[in-house]
Amino acid sequence: MTRPGPELFFSHTDFDRDRATRIAEDALHGMDDGELFIELSRSESLMWDDGKLKSASYDSRSGFGLRAVSEERVGYAHSSEVSEAALLRAAQTVRAVAAGHSGIMAEGPRGTNTALYPPDDPTHTMPFEEKVKLLEAADAFARSLDSRVRQVSVSLAGSWQAVAIIRADGREVFDFRPLMRFNISVITEDGEKRGTGMYGLGGRQHWSDYVGDEKWKDAVREALRQSLVSLEAEPAPAGEMDVVLGPGWPGILLHEAVGHGLEGDFNRKGTSAFAGLMGEQVAAKGVTVIDDGTIPGRRGSLTVDDEGTPTSPTVLIEDGRLVGYMQDRMNARLMGMEPTGNGRRESYAHAPMPRMTNTYMQAGDHDPQEIIASVKKGLYAVSFGGGQVDITSGNFVFTCTEAYLIEDGKVTRPVRDATLIGNGKDALTRVTMIGNDMELDPGIGTCGKAGQGVPVGVGQPTIRLNGLTVGGTG
Repeated sequence: MTRPGPELFFSHTDFDRDRATRIAEDALHGMDDGELFIELSRSESLMWDDGKLKSASYDSRSGFGLRAVSEERVGYAHSSEVSEAALLRAAQTVRAVAAGHSGIMAEGPRGTNTALYPPDDPTHTMPFEEKVKLLEAADAFARSLDSRVRQVSVSLAGSWQAVAIIRADGREVFDFRPLMRFNISVITEDGEKRGTGMYGLGGRQHWSDYVGDEKWKDAVREALRQSLVSLEAEPAPAGEMDVVLGPGWPGILLHEAVGHGLEGDFNRKGTSAFAGLMGEQVAAKGVTVIDDGTIPGRRGSLTVDDEGTPTSPTVLIEDGRLVGYMQDRMNARLMGMEPTGNGRRESYAHAPMPRMTNTYMQAGDHDPQEIIASVKKGLYAVSFGGGQVDITSGNFVFTCTEAYLIEDGKVTRPVRDATLIGNGKDALTRVTMIGNDMELDPGIGTCGKAGQGVPVGVGQPTIRLNGLTVGGTG
C-alpha cells in the first residue's frame, strides 16, 4: 500500500501548507529537536443498556501541537484553532526553552513507503441504524442463551485519526489511523448469587469486521460464560503458591509490571527497577519480550509513531537478558541510543513520550496442559482487571477477574477476589515453563501514563511462575 499524499490532509485544515512549514522552521531554529504535529479526528460511541439505547455521541475535532526540544528542556504549545495566528503564538511560546542555547537539529526519522491503514474513515462504513440494531441484537442474543441473564450492557466505539508531522527541515510525514471496539457486559443471577462477565474485541479495522463471521456473537457467549463462572466462584485462598497465567490478555501483567520499566525515560532518569541493567540477566532463561507496533490491525499498531519514526519490532528481553528499551527521539538522543518508534501522545494537546505499542512474550515449547499438570497445588489465572505498579521498585498488585484452583495437576474450582502480589523483575525470574500457545489480547487495552491514555496490545503464552504471593479472602 502506498503512502497517501498531503492533499487529502491539508484540504481539511485552515493552514496554508507552505506558511505553516516556514513558521515551524523558524520556531525550531537552533533547537535540538522538535516538530509541528497536526491532527484531525472523528469519534463516535453508542451504549445500549437496560433494553434501550442509553447514549450516542459523535465528536469531530482538529488541532495542532508545536514542540521545541533544547537539551532536556521541552517547550510545548497546542491549540484547537488551526490557524496561522494561533501557530505564530505557539511559535513564540516554545522559543522560550532555547534560553541562549544554540543546537543543531537532530536528523529526522527515516522514511517509509508503506502504510498499515488506508486514508478512508471507517466510522462511516456502517449506517447508524445498523449499529443500533447490532447492539439490540447482542442484548437479545445474550438473554436467549440463558434464563439467568438479568442485565446486558453493550457498546460500540469507533474513531479515525489523521496526523501530519512537519519537521524543521520541511520534511512531512502523514498517517491515518482507524480504531474500533465492541464491548459487552452480562450480569446473571441464581437465587442470591450474582455473577458478572465482561468481554471486548477491537482493533484498527472497519465496523463490518464486528458483524461478519459471528464475531460479536462469540463475544456475547464469552461474556456470558464468564458471568456464569463467577456465579459459582468461591473465595480465593491466600498464601505463596505456584501460579499459571493463561495466554493472551494476562499479558497485561507483563505490560504493567515489566513493560513500563523498560521505557526510555524511566531508565534515563534512573527511576526504573531496570535502570543500569542493560546486558544483564533480568529474567529466567527462555523469556523473550518484544514490543512490536508493526502488526497490522492490532490496537497498538501504527505506521509511524507520533514523532514520525516508523514503528518496529523491538526486542526488550532476549532469553532472559535485557537488550533494549522503548525509545522516543529525545530520550534516545540523550542516552546515545536509536529511537524505536515508541514516541506516542494521546492527542495534539500532549507532548510525546516513550510508550508501549503491542508488548508480548514469545512462545516456548511446552504444551499448556503439560504446564497445568506440573502444578500440585496452585492458581490458574485466566483474566485480569485492575492493578497497581510502582515503576521505581517494580512492585505490583493485580486483581484476577477469572481464576481457578489447580489441584493435583488439574484445573478445578473457580475462585473470586484473587490478587497477585509481587515484583516485576523478580516475577520474571520465577518463570519455569513457557507454553507454545502465544496469543495476543482481543483488542481492548488502553495504557495510562502521566495523564495520557493510548491504545495498546498485550500478549503471552501460558506460563508457570513458582512461588508468587496470592492474596485472597478464603
